[in-house]
Amino acid sequence: MSDFFNNGWSIFVAAATVLGLVACAALLYIASRREVMASDNTTGHIWDEDLRELNNPLPMWWVGLFVLTIVFAGIYLALYPGLGSSAGKLGWTSLGEHAADTAQARAAMAPVYAKFADMAPEQLARDPQAHGIGERLFANNCAQCHGADAKGSKGFPNLTDSDWLWGGSFETITETITKGREGNMPVMAPAVGTSEDVRNVAHYVLSLSGSPHNALYAQLGKPKFAACAACHGPGGKGNQALGAPNLSDKIWLHGWGEEAVMAMVNNGKHNVMPAHGERLTPEQIRVLAAYVWGLSQSQDVAAAAH
Repeated sequence: MSDFFNNGWSIFVAAATVLGLVACAALLYIASRREVMASDNTTGHIWDEDLRELNNPLPMWWVGLFVLTIVFAGIYLALYPGLGSSAGKLGWTSLGEHAADTAQARAAMAPVYAKFADMAPEQLARDPQAHGIGERLFANNCAQCHGADAKGSKGFPNLTDSDWLWGGSFETITETITKGREGNMPVMAPAVGTSEDVRNVAHYVLSLSGSPHNALYAQLGKPKFAACAACHGPGGKGNQALGAPNLSDKIWLHGWGEEAVMAMVNNGKHNVMPAHGERLTPEQIRVLAAYVWGLSQSQDVAAAAH
């Protein structure tokens, strides 16, 4: 598609637009100059023996509206973008209008966020107004992946428990929202060994959390887990500095069981949490981070927030 967005394509669009307006004007002129084809003011066309087509001129109100439409189109194309890559005399853009609307909305909300500036995360999580704003920010920016209840789904972390890939402190959550995260599980099958070795490692991983597994396969897979320990640790406890998940609990982001674990070892996984630093203001991110942080805290915090 990028081949279409060049100077030639812009010229084609501009030419087609101008020719369309010229064609409309020419059509109007030709219709107004049409001569009577018969003495009885008919075109000579007859249907059903007696139904004759008259050659009456176009109504003046209709002609006037047609001319105004053409004139309006010409003025509009001169002022606003429409002729290919021409920006128009006013320099209007949808991006600029969106930026202006956003700035206006942020200015209107500035006094509200100023109230929260000196609040600690615990206070923000308990404050009903901050909680309500954070809930709406979450619904608009996070719920599409993590769900309206923040409990996530396959491939999208649950934000209401205590299991965090990168850490669950208020500061870490703020950094995650602002800069985003990129997690990469490399293809580990070549480092583990044969397909049987991969199966054995999968059962050893399942054994770490007490999930159903084959004990013999798990014992055989334990030495091969050394290839995975660089990220997940010798005991599979994970590493939040790397975003490596804890394999010793029973929380499985991408599914559990022999097939699911083997698929991860054989195929790897690349996940991206998009950055919101340019989408949201620091004040909005702070309130949103407090809301998310509060979801995984004690029931007392959650209850006080309502």
